[in-house]
Amino acid sequence: MLQPQTMKQLDGVRSRMEEVSVRLQDPATVQDNQLYRSLMKEYRQLSPVVEAYEAYRGALAAEQEARDLLDAGGLEPEFKEMVQQELCENREKLEPLEKELQMLLLPRDENDDKNIILEIRGGAGGEEAALFAHSLWRMYSMYAQRQGWQCEVLNLNTTELGGMKEGVFSIQGDGAYSRLKFESGVHRVQRVPETETQGRIHTSTVTVAVMTEAEEVDLELDPAELKIDTFRSSGAGGQHINKTSSAIRVTHLPTGMVVECQDERSQYKNKDKALKVLRSRLLQQKQQAQKDSVDAVRRSLVGTGDRSERIRTYNFPQGRVTDHRIGLTLYKLEQVMDGALDELFDALAAADQAEKLRKSDNTI
Repeated sequence: MLQPQTMKQLDGVRSRMEEVSVRLQDPATVQDNQLYRSLMKEYRQLSPVVEAYEAYRGALAAEQEARDLLDAGGLEPEFKEMVQQELCENREKLEPLEKELQMLLLPRDENDDKNIILEIRGGAGGEEAALFAHSLWRMYSMYAQRQGWQCEVLNLNTTELGGMKEGVFSIQGDGAYSRLKFESGVHRVQRVPETETQGRIHTSTVTVAVMTEAEEVDLELDPAELKIDTFRSSGAGGQHINKTSSAIRVTHLPTGMVVECQDERSQYKNKDKALKVLRSRLLQQKQQAQKDSVDAVRRSLVGTGDRSERIRTYNFPQGRVTDHRIGLTLYKLEQVMDGALDELFDALAAADQAEKLRKSDNTI
């Protein structure tokens, strides 16, 4: 049974949802778009907690009623059997509902609703790594399309065979970070490359980094700390390539961090995109430093996002994809590469929640 303090907390959540519901019906709230969106967002976050709590209270009340009937005695044999069955059924409902409520009450990641900057780079494997990097971007973009998210190319460095040495993208949509945040790390591919003439299987790697898209209010850049250079765009592209100095290179002098952007014809647009990526990288670096200072050795079940960590293997000959952090193997490689990622993402989220719950239980 849930602890009294947990029940009190859930009562507070229910009261808050009732309050939000009343405010949403207020004409003054409806006229204030920003307030209305904020309250609707809160209402959607509270709804699953309250629904699970009501189900738990219902099962708890039914169990107590059945127990009272049995304790009172004097029941007909058939009716007594029915009450005993009802008692068992409600007891079976309570445990999973308790676990669900404990997970729902875990602190939410404040970044879950944010847009992301996605960086994909070919690692070991040369041209084959670049080709698979492009395949991964196709996979993520198809998933984003299924979610109704918007994708934007911030910088792209392609190869002559259609591979991608490096790609930087913006993905904007509700819950983008919450779904993609576990993708940071090394992705390994095992397949026969297009360039292989003898049919041998090669192993290559691609690194993926997922960062929250930082706004100016999240991290302010000091112009005095930036060195901005222009240069001519290079690589496959339109007629403007190598004709104008529209490409931008921004160097953050205190850290030596360099960001390039050459995807747009406009120098100003490339500068805006480069600053967006730089701001997100610096914010991630700052957040990581804060996290490391709190606990330098703790590693979560689903990984730290360190690029040196191999997180997943895509084995084409066997048609399987394996996530090494949670030991999950799916023989659905073709569907996964076409953007069917929910089964993977759901399993990673569930494992992350279970680990947080375990840590929460250990601190009580």
